[in-house]
Amino acid sequence: MNLSFSFFNKLPLLASSLKELTQHYKIHDYSQQICGSDYIFERVNEGTIGYMTGVGNGIKASDRIILRKGSESYQYQIEEIDYYSYPSDMWIALLKQVL
Repeated sequence: MNLSFSFFNKLPLLASSLKELTQHYKIHDYSQQICGSDYIFERVNEGTIGYMTGVGNGIKASDRIILRKGSESYQYQIEEIDYYSYPSDMWIALLKQVL
């Protein structure tokens, strides 16, 4: 009886820990912006990796970015990101395509 009581007391902690593990990133949608005007994306390795320069606050490593090429949308994970000192919301990032 004591074992089951202890398990049920810890069950809410386990559930909240699993929720944190399932999504620890934000998704930033750049699919409606214009490549070459609103941002720059340089494809490497046939587009599975790329370098992007863009504008926006609150974007960090492990977040995801949605980009559009033609009628197709692609999702990339930010592997590394560095913000410029001026303007402070401009950044450059290494992206890896999420399949």
